Amino acid sequence: MAQNIPELYGSLVFNDKIMRTKLPKDMYKALRKTIQNGSHLELDVANSVAVAMKEWAIENGATHYTHWFQPMTNFTAEKHDSFISPTGDGQIIMEFSGKELVKGEPDASSFPSGGLRATFEARGYTAWDPTSPAFIKDRTLYIPTAFCSYSGEALDKKTPLLRSMDALNVEALKVLRVLGNTEVKHITTTVGPEQEYFLVDKELYNQRKDLIYCGRTLIGAPAPKGQEMEDHYFGTLKPRVAAYMHDLDEELWKLGIPAKTKHNEVAPAQHELAPVFDTTNVAVDHNQLTMEIMKKVADKHGMVCLLHEKPFEGINGSGKHNNWSMSTDTGVNLLDPGKTPAENTQFLVFLVAVIKAVDDYADLLRISVASAGNDHRLGANEAPPAIVSIFLGDELTEVLKAIENDEFFAGHGAIQMDIGAKVLPHFVKDNTDRNRTSPFAFTGNKFEFRMLGSSASVANPNIILNTAVAEVLSQFAEKLKDVPAEEMNQAVHNLLKETIIAHKRVIFNGNGYTDEWVEEAEKRGLYNLKSTPDALEQFVSPKNEALLTGHNIFTKGELHSRYEIKLENYVKTLHIESCTMAELIQKDMLPSITTYMEQVARTASLKKSVVPDISVASEADLLTKLTALSESMIAGLATLKEDTAKAEGCEDILASAKAYQSTVLADMEALRKSADEAEALLPESVLPYPTYGKLLFSI
Repeated sequence: MAQNIPELYGSLVFNDKIMRTKLPKDMYKALRKTIQNGSHLELDVANSVAVAMKEWAIENGATHYTHWFQPMTNFTAEKHDSFISPTGDGQIIMEFSGKELVKGEPDASSFPSGGLRATFEARGYTAWDPTSPAFIKDRTLYIPTAFCSYSGEALDKKTPLLRSMDALNVEALKVLRVLGNTEVKHITTTVGPEQEYFLVDKELYNQRKDLIYCGRTLIGAPAPKGQEMEDHYFGTLKPRVAAYMHDLDEELWKLGIPAKTKHNEVAPAQHELAPVFDTTNVAVDHNQLTMEIMKKVADKHGMVCLLHEKPFEGINGSGKHNNWSMSTDTGVNLLDPGKTPAENTQFLVFLVAVIKAVDDYADLLRISVASAGNDHRLGANEAPPAIVSIFLGDELTEVLKAIENDEFFAGHGAIQMDIGAKVLPHFVKDNTDRNRTSPFAFTGNKFEFRMLGSSASVANPNIILNTAVAEVLSQFAEKLKDVPAEEMNQAVHNLLKETIIAHKRVIFNGNGYTDEWVEEAEKRGLYNLKSTPDALEQFVSPKNEALLTGHNIFTKGELHSRYEIKLENYVKTLHIESCTMAELIQKDMLPSITTYMEQVARTASLKKSVVPDISVASEADLLTKLTALSESMIAGLATLKEDTAKAEGCEDILASAKAYQSTVLADMEALRKSADEAEALLPESVLPYPTYGKLLFSI
C-alpha cells in the first residue's frame, strides 16, 4: 500500500481538514456555522466553497461532478456533468459556481413518486447537503444532495431524514432547558449501521436466474452441511474473502467511511462489516456507499456480493443493526447513564422517552423495515420477531421498577440509593447478556434496532425513530415547562413513574423466538404485523399521519405517496419472483427431470436386455417419484400463473399486495417443495444451475 492508513483515510473526501486549508477563514467559519447550527448558507460562501471544491477535485483527478441523491428506490442516483466550459475560441476553462454547487436539475420523471406528480412532469431539483461531505469516486466529484419536485415535494429519503433530525433537536433542547441544562446548543442523532452480506462465486451466480433477477434463490435443495456446526461464525477468513475485505476496507477508508470490524457470520458464505457511528445523515450516506462498493470490490475479486435479506432457504438471512443514540454539541451522549445525579436524571428522562416512543409508534417502526425480502427474516428464528419490544437488561429494568414503586434501588453495592428524580447508580456498560432475539435492545449507551433488512436504506427507520422520540420529548417539555424550580424534582419523578406504568408492556427481556412470547405480546396489546401488507395498512392511520405531518416530516401528500410506493415495490418484487419461478420450473427444472428420466429408463432397459430376470425396481421407483413430482409441478405452475394474473389484476394496490402475500407466495412455496424434492433426486450433471453446496462452499 503506497499510503499508510492515516494518510489513506478520507483522502478522497472534502472534509474539515481540506476546507480549513482551501477556504478563506471567514468563508470557512460561515460554512462551519451552517454545518453545526443548520443556519442559512449565503451565495458568496457557496461560490467560495465551489471554487475550492473544484480545485481540490481537479487536483485529485476529477473531471466531472454530480449531485448524488437518494430517490425512493433503496438505491442512489447521479447525473454527471463535466467541469469544462467552452470559451468560444476553441479553448475551455474549468468552471464550477456556487449556483451549480447548491442546486442541480436532474430529470425526475422516471423516479418513484407515488402519485405526487404525473410522469410527463419531468423537472426536479437537487439541493446540496453541506452537513455531509463531498467526495471523489471514479474521477467524479460527488456532492450529497436532497431531491425534490418542481413544486417542492420531497422525492427522496434524505429530505425527511434531515427534517426528522431537526425535529428531534428542537424538542430535545426544550427538555434540556426544562431540566436546567443551558450549555447545550445543538443535539444530533448518531448511527452506526452494521452490515451483513453473502459472497458467492461470480461464475456460479451467473448460472442462477433467480439470483440475477430476484437476489434470492427461489428453488434449491439444502446442502448436506449448513450452519448447524456453527463453525463459520467468527471463523478463520478464507484467502479470497480476506483479500476482498482488505480491499474493501481500503476503498471505504479513502471515502472517510470508518469501517471498523469485519468477520464471518453464522451462515456459510455470510460475513459482516461494522463501522464506527457517525451523524445520522452522514451514516446513511456512508451505508449507501458501503453497499455499492461492496458489490464493486466483489466483482473485481470474481465474486458477487448478495445483499438480499434471504438469499438461501434453510440458513440465516442478512440484516442490518442500527445502533442509535443522541449526542450534544458539548460531547455528551444523552443515553449514557453518567455518574452524577444531574446526568442520571437527564439519562432517565431520555431513556423513558425512547421507551414511550417505541411503544406508541411500534407499528411505524415495523413499517420502516417492511419489505418483501425482510418478511422472510423477521420471526424466522434467526432475526428479531415482527413484534416490536425493548430489551433493557435486568439491572436497568429493576431501576425502572424502583421508580414505578417509589422504592430504593441498591444496585450492585451495599448502599441503598433513593432513586427519587435524580439518583441512579452508575452501572457498568453491558452488565447484562445481549439478547439477540430482541428487536430493540439497550446496549449500554445506545439502542440497537435489529429489525432492518440488509439491502434497505437506513434512512427510513431513523426518520421514524427520530420523529417518534421528538414527539414524546415535546410532550414531556409541555408537562414540565411551567413547573417551579423547587418542585421540578418531584415533577420529573412523577412523569417518569406514570410513563413507565403506561408503557412497561413494551419491555421484554426474554426469548423473542418462543410461541409463549407471541401469546404474551398479544395479551399485552402489542402489534404483531407479520407481513409487509399487514404493516403498511397502519402507515396512513390518523395517529401516524398526525405524527409525521405534525412535525413537518412529510406533507400529507408525501406520506401517502410513500405508502403507495412501498405497496408498489412489494407487488413488483413478488411479481418478478413469480415470473422468474415460472421460467425456472418450465424451462429448466421440468426439462431436466425429463432428461434424467430418459436416462434412467434407458438404464433399466439396458439392464433387462443383458439380464432379463434382473430387478429394475429401484429405477421404477425413481421414475414413479419423478413422474409424481413433475405432475405436481405442472399443476402448481398452472396455479401460480393463474393466481399471479388475479393478483396483478386487482384494481386496489393494497388488495393486490395482500393477494400476492396470501396466495402467490403460498403457490411459490408449494412449487418449491416439489422442485427441491426433485433436485435432491437428480445428478448435478443434468441440473441447469449450481446447487446450494457449490454456491455456499466454493469460495
